[in-house]
Amino acid sequence: MSVRRTKIVATLGPASNSPQMLEQLILAGLDVARLNFSHGTPDEHKARAKLVRDIAAKHGRFVALLGDLQGPKIRIAKFANKRIELKIGDRFTFSTSHPLTEGTQEVVGIDYPDLVKDCGVGDELLLDDGRVVMRVETATADALHCVVLIGGPLSDHKGINRRGGGLTAPALTEKDKADIKLAAEMQVDYLAVSFPRDAADMEYARQLRDEAGGTAWLVAKIERAEAVADDETLDALIKASDAVMVARGDLGVEIGDAELVGIQKKIILHARRHNKAVIVATQMMESMIQNPMPTRAEVSDVANAVLDYTDAVMLSAESAAGAYPLEAVQAMARICLGAEKHPTSKTSSHRIGKTFESCDQSIALAAMYTANHFPGVKAIIALTESGYTPLIMSRIRSSVPIYAFSPHRETQARAAMFRGVYTVPFDPASLPPEQVSQAAIDELLKRGVVEKGDWVILTKGDSYHTIGGTNGMKILHVGDKMV
Repeated sequence: MSVRRTKIVATLGPASNSPQMLEQLILAGLDVARLNFSHGTPDEHKARAKLVRDIAAKHGRFVALLGDLQGPKIRIAKFANKRIELKIGDRFTFSTSHPLTEGTQEVVGIDYPDLVKDCGVGDELLLDDGRVVMRVETATADALHCVVLIGGPLSDHKGINRRGGGLTAPALTEKDKADIKLAAEMQVDYLAVSFPRDAADMEYARQLRDEAGGTAWLVAKIERAEAVADDETLDALIKASDAVMVARGDLGVEIGDAELVGIQKKIILHARRHNKAVIVATQMMESMIQNPMPTRAEVSDVANAVLDYTDAVMLSAESAAGAYPLEAVQAMARICLGAEKHPTSKTSSHRIGKTFESCDQSIALAAMYTANHFPGVKAIIALTESGYTPLIMSRIRSSVPIYAFSPHRETQARAAMFRGVYTVPFDPASLPPEQVSQAAIDELLKRGVVEKGDWVILTKGDSYHTIGGTNGMKILHVGDKMV
């Protein structure tokens, strides 16, 4: 039975709220549950989080919670009649002085005054993730007068992007600051920051998380043209985060869909190089909102992200509001497994000629080199406080599974996001030192992962309470007496 290495993130929403559906999603292979703070009340999020944790615990599964901040998505206000239909060549105005609930066929209000400052004649504005496109013809102090280039329906609160990026909204709004406190109270495992421009935005989010008493690892959603404008900015943003998300909706709108796939591959590569986890998100199975089967193009999209060695692939509306949430998770799991059979996921040329930064990183990479070059190795055991050692290990291409053995709930959930890493609850400090190795191997024997005669690599620190303290690696022969 092959075990899936790529992890699945699914967004919870009306379609996946019931305990019955959540249980089915977790059993089908959900690894990370995304709580989208753009929708729902704090109480709804708390209830969902508790359900996920209770059901996962009941089945001995480890599911991370990812809180996703709304961020400064610039949106139009409301129409008097909910929606309008625009045709090519129509004139349309965005106004900061028009009443916010009285949009018409010709004009809609906007409560973001800087939009008029940030945009000028000739700029292209994209609405609703690029479904409607306009060009600014004239601009006044409080309005942008546009002509429609691509028509379609436009309804209340749809998002606006400027082609090429450049809207100046700060990455963290007042709502986000309140949600960072909520996330800390809920003890979410990951917190996604929307629309960060650069490392400074992530550092500010980290400061707010610390002040709120949160421990979540921060995920930078890469979705602004500025964030991918050059390698320095991208790498600094990745380094300032614990993980990154390729958020392809807004990113595709800002940089253009033709550029998107190349940039996606670059982000995955750079994230792995800098020892960060990476999620590919947006429209991966979009047709499954209405259909029980994905299209060939969607199959190909998910498989390609897997072959590029992403940690996780993500469902948004497919699992939150679609008609087939369970089928979408099942299809994703099936496609990941199929892609992982491909030989690219078994070899690594990573880190040749690199210098290592710390003792624990050196041990992690030595373990992977050994695992990839010593054919009898069937598993790697990392006794870990924070989850950092298995994260580093999983940056290296390998077909050897990595088991994160930890006594901490946070670490057990966190490791659920890492590619090829599996959680085993284990407290080495509760055992006499000479029994730890055997007890660890017994856990894998119990799970049927290894058998007598296999080799296992075990990494650990001299103290079980020091983060970053991994300083030892053993190669153990299953069935021999452990000393």
